Amino acid sequence: MAGPRDPMMPKTAIVLAAGLGTRMRPYNGHIPKPMVTVGGKSLIDYGLDRLAEAGVERAVVNVHHLANVVERHLAARQRPRIVISDERAGLLGTGGGIAKALPEIGDAPFFLVNSDTLWLDGVKPNFARLADAFDVAAMDALLLLAPSADSIGYAGRGDYAMQPDGRLRRRAEQEVVPFVYAGAAILSPALFADAPTGAFALTRLFDRAGENGRLFGLRLEGIWMHVGTPEAVAAAEAALARRP
Repeated sequence: MAGPRDPMMPKTAIVLAAGLGTRMRPYNGHIPKPMVTVGGKSLIDYGLDRLAEAGVERAVVNVHHLANVVERHLAARQRPRIVISDERAGLLGTGGGIAKALPEIGDAPFFLVNSDTLWLDGVKPNFARLADAFDVAAMDALLLLAPSADSIGYAGRGDYAMQPDGRLRRRAEQEVVPFVYAGAAILSPALFADAPTGAFALTRLFDRAGENGRLFGLRLEGIWMHVGTPEAVAAAEAALARRP
């Protein structure tokens, strides 16, 4: 990665909370996925609490499925300050949802967090590590990556291979690669230059950044948990219970 420079700690974030959570039955009929509790705390609050600890002042949260429930829950939060990006009229996908929320973010790089991602930090918080490693001159996106082999609640083939300088290459169709995207990142608004209109997947822009040599990764320090199913909730709670 690039040489020494002053770290840039983003003051804003986007939290993706609009998905349908269809694999999270029996919860998703009456509890939106971001509101599912793990160890006594809702999934979305894990991410928001970590953002607050990192000094983030404002978080834009997109909502769609059972949006009123999410909004009522977030109304009590004071840190970070919550701004709702309303997608009740129709889901825009991970890319389209962020593009819609960009006017609330401004021109500076920002944190991105999926509301179903959960991890135990190592010695240094991973948001601080992302900020230390991000270089706006060289990167459009810096993704937090977890080892696919020993992450909790994940059984896939991985998402990315990482070069020694941190640049990422997307997994080929039949390939197995070492790292899975952990649902957190720092993104530059430049990533969305000439982005599609309407609904689209964020991976489309990640792929373009990768082709231009501007997609980088940072290995997560700690334990990552993908909480996408009821079974994964139980596994995550067991991991939290083992925490010293």
